Amino acid sequence: MRHERISGPASRWQSWRWVLADVVENELGFGEQARLLYQSESEQRWLHPGFLVELFTDDAEGYYLNVTTDAPCWFVLWRMDEAPAQGKDPMARPAAVSLSYHDAGRWLDAQESVEQVPAPAEIVAWLRAFVDEHHVAEPKRRKRPESFKPLTDRFGRPVSISTDKSGRGGHG
Repeated sequence: MRHERISGPASRWQSWRWVLADVVENELGFGEQARLLYQSESEQRWLHPGFLVELFTDDAEGYYLNVTTDAPCWFVLWRMDEAPAQGKDPMARPAAVSLSYHDAGRWLDAQESVEQVPAPAEIVAWLRAFVDEHHVAEPKRRKRPESFKPLTDRFGRPVSISTDKSGRGGHG
C-alpha cells in the first residue's frame, strides 16, 4: 500500500491518501507483519505479507471474465484501521486479494474499498490455464420466436383473434 501526499486544491480537505501500489509474490523474508519499506516527505510504501490466493472451480466464470479482458488484474479489498494505536495515523490494510471479477463485484456491492493493479504475465498464464481446464461456457438460450409470444393490446391486456367473419362490424 502507498500512503501519498495530496497536492493542489484537493489538499484543503485531505492532505494524505492511501492507494494500492502493487501485488507481489510472497517471500519467506517478508515476515508476517506489515512493515514500512520506503519513506520520503511525499510518500510511504508499506508491505502487507501473507495473503493466499486460491482458485476455486465454482468461480471459474469470475476468473474467465478477468482473463479475457485487455488487462487482467489483481483485485484487492482494503480497509482502514478502526482503532489506530495511540498517536498513530490510521493505516490502510488489505483484507483480501483475488483474481475473480465476481469477488470484486461482491465487495463493491458491499461498498468496500476495492482497487486493482495489473497481474503479471506468469499469473495471467496460470489463471488462463485454470480457466481453460475448468470454465464451462453457459449455453446460449434460444430466443422464443415472436409468433409464440402472447398478443396484448397497448394496455398489456390479452387479445383474442377470431377468424369468424360475423364479428367484422356489420359486413357479414
